[in-house]
Amino acid sequence: MKNILILAGIGILSFSCSKKETTEVNDKVDSTKIVDSINAARTKLNDSIKAKNSENRFKDFSGSHKFFYQNDSSPKYSGSVKFTKIEGERDNYNVAGSIKSGSNSVTITGFMQVVSAKHMNFTGEITQKIPENDSGKPYTRKGTKTFASKDGGKTYRLQDMINGSGFVDYIDIQY
Repeated sequence: MKNILILAGIGILSFSCSKKETTEVNDKVDSTKIVDSINAARTKLNDSIKAKNSENRFKDFSGSHKFFYQNDSSPKYSGSVKFTKIEGERDNYNVAGSIKSGSNSVTITGFMQVVSAKHMNFTGEITQKIPENDSGKPYTRKGTKTFASKDGGKTYRLQDMINGSGFVDYIDIQY
């Protein structure tokens, strides 16, 4: 019985270890074509990611909007502000606008980034020249300031409300 098992094992090993017929693969693929197709696929993917990353997360504010100034002792002055979307960026705008009424003026220039449905961060300058405030001397707010909305995004108010004279100013952008 042992001999039969040994002979069967040797027979199986001799068939499984025998040299098989080899076939050559003559279908060699040009490696440049492979690299080019991979690069084309990557470029397409990167372009779609770039397009997706430039889409706004929040509503588009591009265009002209109403710009208001008022303090406790003055009437409401109005002008306009223009938002220009920065190409290839998400929720970022260049901003420029002014209010002029007689000797009263307010100008805004800078960059606005929408950070939520109710908040925008403005970086730049807001300069006001109001005769009732500090004898008409220009007062400039510089740096990053926040505009916040409490009415669902219809009006955004500058949160840095205290002017150079120590009084409250209301500077609003209305959509």
